[in-house]
Amino acid sequence: MMADARGFPDAEYHARLERAQRLMAAADMDALLLTSEPDVRYFTGFLTRFWESPTRPWFLVVPASGNPIAVIPAIGAALMASTWVKDIRTWRAPDYNDDGVFLLCETLSDVIGRAGRVGVPSGLETHLRMPLETWNVISTRVKTCGDAGVMHRLRNIKSEAEIAKIETTCAIADRAFARVPQIAQKDVPLEQVFRRFQMLLLEEGADWVPYLAGASGQGGYSDVISPATEAPLQDGDVLMLDTGAVRDGYFCDFDRNFAVGHASPEVSRAQEKLLEAVTKGVEAAKPGAQVCDLFHAMDAVLTGGAGGSDEGRLGHGLGMQLTEGVSLIAADHSLLEPGMVLTLEPGVALGQGRMMVHEENIVITQTGARFLNTRAQGALVQI
Repeated sequence: MMADARGFPDAEYHARLERAQRLMAAADMDALLLTSEPDVRYFTGFLTRFWESPTRPWFLVVPASGNPIAVIPAIGAALMASTWVKDIRTWRAPDYNDDGVFLLCETLSDVIGRAGRVGVPSGLETHLRMPLETWNVISTRVKTCGDAGVMHRLRNIKSEAEIAKIETTCAIADRAFARVPQIAQKDVPLEQVFRRFQMLLLEEGADWVPYLAGASGQGGYSDVISPATEAPLQDGDVLMLDTGAVRDGYFCDFDRNFAVGHASPEVSRAQEKLLEAVTKGVEAAKPGAQVCDLFHAMDAVLTGGAGGSDEGRLGHGLGMQLTEGVSLIAADHSLLEPGMVLTLEPGVALGQGRMMVHEENIVITQTGARFLNTRAQGALVQI
């Protein structure tokens, strides 16, 4: 198990806040109102599984100057007090009559006055984690607007400390994948492989495994999102495991394919094509290039440049969430910048509804890209 330090020093959060306030000033915003787990954690370090309960709303106000203010249920006060945040305002929740609404509005008024504007994340992948009635009250009492992409911009570029967290999680998954032959053999049910693989991830140091997908089938598989079944592994199957494990609040997200017994010539050629696509994607991953350049580089190998498949993107951003930020599609013209963490996720169709996918995690550097997990090379591992 890893012995790395948990959390971040306060300087990390001060740097995030300073960067946010510069962006807020440019967008003429007097405060940010944040309600989702990763956004709140980004500024506070408030890490808890208690977000799994949908009952209580949680709020963080980031002013244009000064430190963040937590407006949260009293049950979270002790944990929030262990972070660098000192201004913590609480109510006894759940409260069916006023579940923090008055306290939040009062706090926003303290921060922005009468004429100020409150930015709320409003783009792709965002959501308001509060009841509609609560939002209706807030939006009638304070002037709200979109956050002009401030949170997207902040979280899209990772600090060196964040990158180190992701790399630690990738190393955990690397070690677990190396042990797959211990748990996956012919006649073992796929659901048992899933269960035991999660156990391997936990043994190797993951805090939890929020995401595990995969499949198995003769000469490939039909989809990559279905739950595991009781079907036993058979000679000629391709087994795929795709994990989004978490260590200290940061995800890895990559997969590995295994040949059960033997790999057919078709499967071997597909593996070669997938690895070649990754190579082309990495070669295109340079600062100043566009995200879509990675898509086109990989698609040229996968489909001859036909524009991809129905599965859509060929990768995405990665960090505090399994998928965040950019999508590797033809329509994403975002510029690559140092600090962006991405997945490369090419897939090939094998006919008769079968496919194979492959995924790696990289970070954009000053000169190109660097793998955060151990890169797969060569033929499929046989089990």
